[in-house]
Amino acid sequence: MSTSAVIVSSPASAFSGIGWHAHWIGAEPAPGAAPDSLGAMGKPAPFHRTIFRTALVLDDVPATVPARLTADSRYALVVNGVEVGRGPARSQPRKQKYDEYDLAPVLREGANTIAVLVSYYGHPTAFWQPAIANGGLGQDAVLAFEARLGDDWLISDADWRVHRSTAWTSPDLEGLEGVPVELVDARELPVGWDSPDFDDSAWPSAHLRPAAHIGGFGRTQPPTDPYGALLPRGTATVGGPRVTPAEVRVSDQVTFAGAPGEHPVTRVRAALDGHAVLTDPLVSLPVPAPSGRGTATIVSLDFGRVVVGTVHITLQAAAGTTLDILYRERPHSADESPSFSIPRTGARYIARGHDDRFDAVEINGMRYAHLLISGGDDSTVIDSVEVQERLYPHTGEAFFRSDDAEIDALYRAGIRTVQCNAQDAFTDCPTREQRAWVGDGVVHQLVHLTTNADWRLARAYTALGNSPRYDGILPMSVVGEIESSGGYTIPDWSMHWVHGVHNLYRYLGDLDEIRALLPTVEGILRWYLPYVDERGTIADVPEWNLVDWSSVFVTGRSSLLTALWVRGLNEFAELSRFAGNSGAAEWAEGLAAVAAVGFEDFWDERRGTYIDHIAGGEAQAPASQAAGATAIVSGLAPRSRWDRILDAITDPSTLVVRSWIGGADGSYDEQKISDQMRGIQRIDWDADREVVIAEPFYSYVVHDAVALGGRAGDLVTLMRRWSQFLVDGYDTFGECWGWGTPVHGWSSAPTRDLVAYVLGVTPAEPGFTSARVAPALGTLGRAEGAVPTPHGYVHVTVDGEAVSVESPVPVVFVHADGREESLPEGSHELGL
Repeated sequence: MSTSAVIVSSPASAFSGIGWHAHWIGAEPAPGAAPDSLGAMGKPAPFHRTIFRTALVLDDVPATVPARLTADSRYALVVNGVEVGRGPARSQPRKQKYDEYDLAPVLREGANTIAVLVSYYGHPTAFWQPAIANGGLGQDAVLAFEARLGDDWLISDADWRVHRSTAWTSPDLEGLEGVPVELVDARELPVGWDSPDFDDSAWPSAHLRPAAHIGGFGRTQPPTDPYGALLPRGTATVGGPRVTPAEVRVSDQVTFAGAPGEHPVTRVRAALDGHAVLTDPLVSLPVPAPSGRGTATIVSLDFGRVVVGTVHITLQAAAGTTLDILYRERPHSADESPSFSIPRTGARYIARGHDDRFDAVEINGMRYAHLLISGGDDSTVIDSVEVQERLYPHTGEAFFRSDDAEIDALYRAGIRTVQCNAQDAFTDCPTREQRAWVGDGVVHQLVHLTTNADWRLARAYTALGNSPRYDGILPMSVVGEIESSGGYTIPDWSMHWVHGVHNLYRYLGDLDEIRALLPTVEGILRWYLPYVDERGTIADVPEWNLVDWSSVFVTGRSSLLTALWVRGLNEFAELSRFAGNSGAAEWAEGLAAVAAVGFEDFWDERRGTYIDHIAGGEAQAPASQAAGATAIVSGLAPRSRWDRILDAITDPSTLVVRSWIGGADGSYDEQKISDQMRGIQRIDWDADREVVIAEPFYSYVVHDAVALGGRAGDLVTLMRRWSQFLVDGYDTFGECWGWGTPVHGWSSAPTRDLVAYVLGVTPAEPGFTSARVAPALGTLGRAEGAVPTPHGYVHVTVDGEAVSVESPVPVVFVHADGREESLPEGSHELGL
């Protein structure tokens, strides 16, 4: 597939109604593929890719050619050899999305060709789950496409040609793996399948795929089960620059005897075992990469920072030459052993002997890539390697600048970190998982709301997560193998999603949107009711109560779970009153009031903070930063205690870094993980005196508490801890203190903090109909920025005691002594 074109999205008004002219089409279905009884489930086909093609002749190209399409599972649309777009966006099967494009820029007078490559994953991945099959749908690759050409329609039907390719395969995913590894045998792939002059006359015609209904087969045109009414994407398409390696190293020929059928990552790791990559000479592409019987060449690439997108490699090689690829987030060590910390992500390309080019379909994140060339001869040359970045666009004029370069770097790093974890959803990391965890995404959402003019993905976060389990709680990750399995969840992750709904209320204030989400919010809160003890607190909650990767305790009666639940109750009460339901608000406030009485049991007067839990009726010593902070943000801690709590949980002399699963060497500790799974939690700190610091994710709650307690200026000092991630070329935030992935979206709280708490711009009323500006620069002498709102940008400059505010909405300005001053929209010069 060739370089992506800049395609203008089709306007929303181009299509109306839920009915489609297009038919669902696919290759000839396997015999007996359709279930023949109520409740029967057809067996999904294994991973495969199918190519669909059609041709059209135009006397003139219309000014606009609106088109829309969708596919199960994923598509790549190519028109006249130019890639137009990829999709659809991830969704639950019965909330299937479609994409719209204007094809006019890539069409031409005369003959035109439209080609669509559709991937079907078969088994659930980190970002896709199979539909429950119905008739000819939900079991293999299918496509629906339509385009309007003036008064005529070009639609997917039996006139299209179809080729179920044998070129692509993919090994089964194991354990926590979620990103498919694509294996491409170019000898099986027709050259130029996506080009206009390709002859597809030998390909069979497409088959119309009907859904079944009682009494026989039914519709072949959407809407149909199992996909329901197809929904517009609702978010921007991804894109970005093409990135080339900053460094290329090539080995001498190495001895290699790996089995051809092994996983490509296994083969590359075997070749790298004991190999010191940094001793290989630096070279420039193109580079020779000879191989022979029992020998191979390793080409190692460093992109200089983590990049996210599709890999594209051009090469010259004899037919059958194998290119195995390993994607890595951290540099290779000669003596390392396989670990969960090293994602098993990569690819394989087997050369056809001419016109060789590997074009990845799957998105991967990496800083490093290792290419193992084997099974060839001395003629192999790696001509070029590029990554086409595919990131959600960061748009608009928002910015933050100060007189401190370290702080400014943190602002930029949070934006980059979230962007690396934002495609069709907010994800945890692009390198290892790409899952849409319902808790993680609240931090990404806050970064978008404070720095990006496009808030559509911030809204999609709550919409995608609005998929409760049958008992009311949310899956811990939505759309993928976790939700598809219906297994255990992280209950407290749902409470962060509730906070995300409250964020939308504050920033957007869309009443209809909030009303649509409120039933799920209430269902989550009610899920906890069986675990409310006689004191009104939360106790003995089953499933995986993660809270944070730091060493916090949630067994027995839990202060953390209680406070998170009460934060949710308070937010639900506010949302309910906004929606005009005072009865629901009073219900939530009543539960919160009862919990406040029992919550006193967690107070440690000697230490001036709240302990994590009570077990067997006895107060336990451990007290975490998370426990004290959540007591404040939930409103359970009386205001008179806030200063003591903040002193206790931010005192550097008593803070310790501890995690139940992280190792001191920067990796996951397998022994700790095993202990954690068996309920073994070892205290190796002074629990009577020391306080366990929150890991980067839960720090967003800690920083909320610091700001709420009137110490927003202290955040400038606290956030400097994040600078430990920005070393050795990395410009993104890592997962945890000292271990985990180097690009984890949930760690990006400092970027939000600099806008909302240091510059001090937040909504004063729902929907930003007025703004609150409360600068708190801490150790900074100067700061300025522009903050997006639905009404335009709020500009703030603080230089010493002088403050300049320019706002499209009225402003509540908070002076350094706490005085509030109401100002009309416009420009104002003030004293801090």
